[in-house]
Amino acid sequence: MTARKLNPAATAAHERLFPGHVSTLAVTDPELIEYFDNFAFDEVLRHTGGIDERTRLTMQLAAMIAVGAVAEYRVMLGAALTVGVTPVQAKEVVYQAVPYVGMARVFDFLHATNDVLTGRGVQLPLEGQSTTSPGTRMEQGLAVQKQIVGGEAVDAMYANAPADEQHIQQFLSSNCFGDHYTRTGLDVPTRELITFALLAALGGAEAQVKGHVAANLNVGNTRGTLIAVLTGLLPFIGYPRTLNALAAVDAVTPADDAPTAKEDHA
Repeated sequence: MTARKLNPAATAAHERLFPGHVSTLAVTDPELIEYFDNFAFDEVLRHTGGIDERTRLTMQLAAMIAVGAVAEYRVMLGAALTVGVTPVQAKEVVYQAVPYVGMARVFDFLHATNDVLTGRGVQLPLEGQSTTSPGTRMEQGLAVQKQIVGGEAVDAMYANAPADEQHIQQFLSSNCFGDHYTRTGLDVPTRELITFALLAALGGAEAQVKGHVAANLNVGNTRGTLIAVLTGLLPFIGYPRTLNALAAVDAVTPADDAPTAKEDHA
């Protein structure tokens, strides 16, 4: 058996993110943990320079909610708090996930977040971040939806929806955008990046991933930022979902050096 060990960069990352943590899997499954950690906490991180550490961990938290990884989420939430993600920011990631993966999935993560925060001495509930009321959520939500998605695109969604589906469009404006994107605690570009991470990790939502690539560009996030996010997610969501999301990025914002199909002269 070839001896393996964590390389210095992966070891340093572990000590920074998980101070004092002793992995039981390092004892029971040393080969897997050694090459996974060298990959996820060194090799991958060399290609995530487009985002800072707090942003990377924030996006990883969102992805873990989408894939239903409660145990790993608890560990990574501790790491995120250790490097400066605030309790409000952490809680807002969970709230932002609700319209995209559903409360049925988010429920356990909300309780896990509360457990981790109270275990660190944080008093709940946190200060409220809502900026809308029942009377203003539709108007304010529609405004931020048009800012993110584009006014013409939103108008077309309403115009093209059948009469018996108009209420879904109204829900998108008032609930998805009005109840969530208007909150403080995280700015709109960060929320839109979280949405991209959620949808990429969720799988089966390629059309929505593509739409939110465009939305991210609308609010100032770049192709480089999106690729850095996906690079950081890859060890935790796997190659198929990562490659599907990369295809959506390439479809909306191709790289300058992307190969082009050769003209067929046959």
